[in-house]
Amino acid sequence: MTAVISPPIGSRLDSALGRFTMYRLVLWVLAVLAAYSMVLDVLGWLTFGLPEMLVHLVLCLGLTYGSNRALAALFRVRPHSESSLITGLLLYFLFWPTQFSAGLQLLDLAGVALACVLASASKYALAWRGRHIFNPAAAGAFLTGLTGLNIATWWAATPAMLLVLLPGVLLVLYRVRKMLMAAVFTVVAVSIVTAELLRSGAAPAEALWQSLAQRPVLFFVGFMLTEPLTLPPRRWQQLALAAGVGLLFAIPYNLGFVANSPELALLAGNAVAFAAGQRGGVRLRFEGSRPLTPTTTEFSFRPDRPVRFSPGQYLELHLPFDKADGKPDGKGLRRVFSLTNAPGSPVLRIGVGTAGPLSSAKRSLATLQRGTELTATTVGGDFVLPRDPATPVLLIAAGIGITPFLAQLAAGSARDRDVVLLYLAKNAAELAYVEELERSGARILARLADGSAPPSFMQDAGPGRIDGKALKALVPDIAARNVFICGSPASVRSLRAAARGAGARRVHVDSFSGY
Repeated sequence: MTAVISPPIGSRLDSALGRFTMYRLVLWVLAVLAAYSMVLDVLGWLTFGLPEMLVHLVLCLGLTYGSNRALAALFRVRPHSESSLITGLLLYFLFWPTQFSAGLQLLDLAGVALACVLASASKYALAWRGRHIFNPAAAGAFLTGLTGLNIATWWAATPAMLLVLLPGVLLVLYRVRKMLMAAVFTVVAVSIVTAELLRSGAAPAEALWQSLAQRPVLFFVGFMLTEPLTLPPRRWQQLALAAGVGLLFAIPYNLGFVANSPELALLAGNAVAFAAGQRGGVRLRFEGSRPLTPTTTEFSFRPDRPVRFSPGQYLELHLPFDKADGKPDGKGLRRVFSLTNAPGSPVLRIGVGTAGPLSSAKRSLATLQRGTELTATTVGGDFVLPRDPATPVLLIAAGIGITPFLAQLAAGSARDRDVVLLYLAKNAAELAYVEELERSGARILARLADGSAPPSFMQDAGPGRIDGKALKALVPDIAARNVFICGSPASVRSLRAAARGAGARRVHVDSFSGY
């Protein structure tokens, strides 16, 4: 009897979440939370009133969506509908639903309406080169608070909401790989708030519970602090930002015209992140494409200005949507691709798997015409080699996972340090960038699944499975090397376990869920 081995839960979760873009996932989680909040009101756990909550939800969604489309038409850009709906749902949870028991509260309604319009306007007015600087919902809430018409209460920080809020936040953080950043912020903010509550006489358990369940720590970190477009590009910068925002979030202060608030803490963090990263979007002109293998293609773009990045980092492209192609799939048209060219090159290049069936993004790439313009919204990532060239490295690429290593090798890494590259592919025809790899001067091992022979400059690693024992035999000094692994989540998980089993002490990974 043949045993059926189920994939690990991490692989199944990666596969499930990989079907959605970050925006689509956040939208669905917030929508579920909104529906759950209304169930809680019906059950008596919340006391806003179901009609008031429905009016509040329609107002927030309708005004953010409508104002965003109007402003997009004014600025002659394509509106991002999912982003506007997310902003509307965030504002739904930031402001109290207007109560009608004492009559029509026009000022309260006007305040919420103003926050919605200002949030949409901030994406265009408080932006630089097509990239918004501040979290739109936080900007709308903060500016509205200055008018005195209404003030953000962050009512999602209600104990009854935790049952759905906590798993929703964890799903989003897992999807965007920001668990560590969230942990840093949570520890800093909760520690300070808990200490203040203890100082005021609360019991330790009560103080900790209030910090987590009655302060908007989880909602803030899951849906607002970790928004990719308002983060700095490097992990150490993101961790430092999380700690700094945690301090501003938790420490009470009053400057007269403003006092501490979650939205002000986030806006301050956004300003710092903007100063640290690639400031603004970059306009790209499509130069052309070339096949790399039967199932992969390289696409080239010329930027309208120099793009700052370190070899191994990624570029997020906002791809054009062709209505004739039908409705975009659930993965959307904003995608992340590793840059394969060296820094300073006048042309940016990406390598993409183009085996069918093609997603909306890949169809958009495949149908680009020379001269077509599109936007790169951000550059980031920590998949970069150690600064010290004396540090030896082992690079392990599975399939199209070769792409970030191309930029590192093109930048002269193999000339400056001891580099070993292990390249896993189905067969010799699926080895991409063969000429570039030969010119790099790196020692290259190839493991081809069909047992065929690799090019002569590559060492044949055999067709067998790469486990700890096999990897140790191929790279005996692996314990002395920093190991970098890139490929699909399943490949990365397996190869990381192999590297650990072979004795590697420092393992860095970069994975893609398929796009």
